[in-house]
Amino acid sequence: VVDVAIQDYVVDVATELVYQNKSQISKEVLFVFPLSPHMSIYSFEAHSEDAKVQATLQEEAQQLHEATGGWENMEYLQDQSEYPGEVFACFLGTLSSGRELVVTLRYVQELSQEPDGGVRFVLPPTLHPHTKHYGRAFALPSAMFLLAVWNCRTRKLVYSLLLTATLQSPRGVANVQANFALSPLIFTTLDRSTARVSLAGSPPSDHDLELLVYFGELTAVSAMVEKGDPEAPPGSLLHDPMVLVKLAPSIPEVVPGQRQSGEFIFLLDTTFLECAQVPWQSGDQDRGSLLFLLKSLPLGCYFNIYCYEETSEGIYAQSVEYTQDNLTQALQCIPSTGSSLGDNNLLGALRSIYNSPQPHGHTLQLFIFMAGLPPDKEAIAAEVFRHRNSHRCFSFCFSEDSAALAMVLARETGGEAAYVSSDNRMIVVVLKCLKQALKPAAEGVSLSWTLPRGLEVEVLGGTPQSIFQGQHRLLYAQIHGQAEDTTVAKGIMTLQYSLNGQDVTHTIEFPLCPQGDGRLAGHRLAARCLLKDLLPEAMIWSGDESRQRAVEISLTLGIICPFTSYVGVRTSQRISWYRGPLALLPPHQSVVPCKIIYLPGSHRVSSCFPVAIWVPPGWLTTVSQSWLALRRLTHGIAGLSQRGACSKVNMRSRSGTPREGTGMVLDHKQTSDKMSIADCQELVALQNVDGSWALSSGLASVLEVDEAEIKGKMPGEVMEPSIWATVLAVTWLHRHNKCYRDFCELLEAKAVTWLCSRAVSQLDKCLEAANTLLGCSVKPSVFRL
Repeated sequence: VVDVAIQDYVVDVATELVYQNKSQISKEVLFVFPLSPHMSIYSFEAHSEDAKVQATLQEEAQQLHEATGGWENMEYLQDQSEYPGEVFACFLGTLSSGRELVVTLRYVQELSQEPDGGVRFVLPPTLHPHTKHYGRAFALPSAMFLLAVWNCRTRKLVYSLLLTATLQSPRGVANVQANFALSPLIFTTLDRSTARVSLAGSPPSDHDLELLVYFGELTAVSAMVEKGDPEAPPGSLLHDPMVLVKLAPSIPEVVPGQRQSGEFIFLLDTTFLECAQVPWQSGDQDRGSLLFLLKSLPLGCYFNIYCYEETSEGIYAQSVEYTQDNLTQALQCIPSTGSSLGDNNLLGALRSIYNSPQPHGHTLQLFIFMAGLPPDKEAIAAEVFRHRNSHRCFSFCFSEDSAALAMVLARETGGEAAYVSSDNRMIVVVLKCLKQALKPAAEGVSLSWTLPRGLEVEVLGGTPQSIFQGQHRLLYAQIHGQAEDTTVAKGIMTLQYSLNGQDVTHTIEFPLCPQGDGRLAGHRLAARCLLKDLLPEAMIWSGDESRQRAVEISLTLGIICPFTSYVGVRTSQRISWYRGPLALLPPHQSVVPCKIIYLPGSHRVSSCFPVAIWVPPGWLTTVSQSWLALRRLTHGIAGLSQRGACSKVNMRSRSGTPREGTGMVLDHKQTSDKMSIADCQELVALQNVDGSWALSSGLASVLEVDEAEIKGKMPGEVMEPSIWATVLAVTWLHRHNKCYRDFCELLEAKAVTWLCSRAVSQLDKCLEAANTLLGCSVKPSVFRL
């Protein structure tokens, strides 16, 4: 039985699962629940006729007990499971033949939004086991009874499902779609702000259950007030109403290659230069992936480079404008090789960046390259957390032990992370991230509130300074105090930001009357947000007050934090049901294994098979929910599941765009791919930062045409040789478009923009001559003609 309550973009799910042991022998039971991104379990209990097991959170300092048995089952699960990612697991003891076990579980989750505005909810596989998932289920011993309701003899799923969903939004419920049969939508309020729908018939047996909910008109900012717990102390996190805020500015597309604002800082572990097999280019200091990355930046931006293994200082004291002279000077300062000896200084570099003045109107984005795991990883993560609202991180790791830190830094700032092999195919991964970074953004974001006298608002976790195209940011703001004038039933929220240099303002009214069914989904997710704010001081700077506050919030709302752990407590009427009471516990009680564990999966990335795995935000469970990524940084991640990423490649939304949390595997190319990069790398090294090429002997060498012939074939209408040279370079790239498209798309866009700004009338003649000289048939549309 699954009861789903969706409020705008948050969901509370209450489940009751009833299992029966129909075999002729007793079974040991291990409950396993895979954790999706942005999900937090806050209640778990299992009971039979003999005993009850309840998961509770306790402060780690108070963990005095050892479980009496069942750890070996969890260890086996961790070693043998094919499932990659984090799971909640609890050992429930032994279930006799013919007996029944009832599991109740509750969790909250932030929901993703589709490009068309639909809010997407997916039922976890544990609640809807189907053949596609359990066809390669957890590899457990035959003695184990995993709650998968999978009949090995008949290869059928034997279970029934009752699913009901309540939908609520002040904007009204407009429509509901699903990939399974639904009952008719029933509105339970006259203003259509609340509705109910349920599963009709049997669930499909071969795919996940997905629900797409469309609320009222999409706006740049929306708000919904969730009532608190009236029995909680006044002024507490649980008691006061919580405003669920969504910021989703409408940001138009921009033409690639145009001038663009932004501050791009590259932090290089100098061993990256060796890991990426970066060769020297004749006549300049440009190298490999860094060459493509830096040459692809747009005019109008600012940049800087830190080689943090040698020093925490940047090549420039602070970011400088992206010009030809500044880039040439920067490339000359990059060391040709790196040393892996000694500690690197990524933390010092980050602090130097955060303390440096930022160019006004230029959003900061960091590109961090890590060849190994820094020794002060917790401090690095905490430093990034503190500034997560002011920038984005795109992090790249070249070893498995640094993968967890790379993912944490990217996810917590809204960026991207990638594990890449020491192969030139990493250029594609890096440039895909740069394309994400170059999306236009609403900058200088601010929120202001107008409320009745006596009320004030606290935004938990702060407000992001920038929101990029395709993003929506979810905020939690708590209303404190008592209104002096109780007749005023509405508040006003104003969103302001700058878009392409123009100030934009959106204002909405929202009812102050709290809504909700008392399940407090917004409050629990807000608690997770607040715990992230307390993390840096509590973990790194030993803030006893912050730590105690974090523990209090965690225990009160049931949301795990770094200072609390799950404890499974079993109570029984029959002493023989467990293996013996512990002396530290009251009679008829024992502690059982219950915790969140990471499953690496049985298929790991092999060092002998170079493959780049693209890891968008949400591939692992959010750090603020499980914190395992930080806890396991000292050990690293045992491996990234190649199969796990591959299995998600083809998962698409109804609109055809990749879903949040899916992975994209970039297939390894053969040696010819490396040759392709080498062939065009010299051409890229000759390109100017404005996108143009000069007519030179170096260009003639790349084009494999005599320099005198190039000059002789230049159309008479062309007054500037660089125009002819740039047309030739772009034409040459398009002759090899199949090989170079992934590497030179941004470079080409910049070149075409440069040509269109000064030579539109000459482009037809130039293209015709270039096609003749190079033996091509490039179409005029390439040059926007």
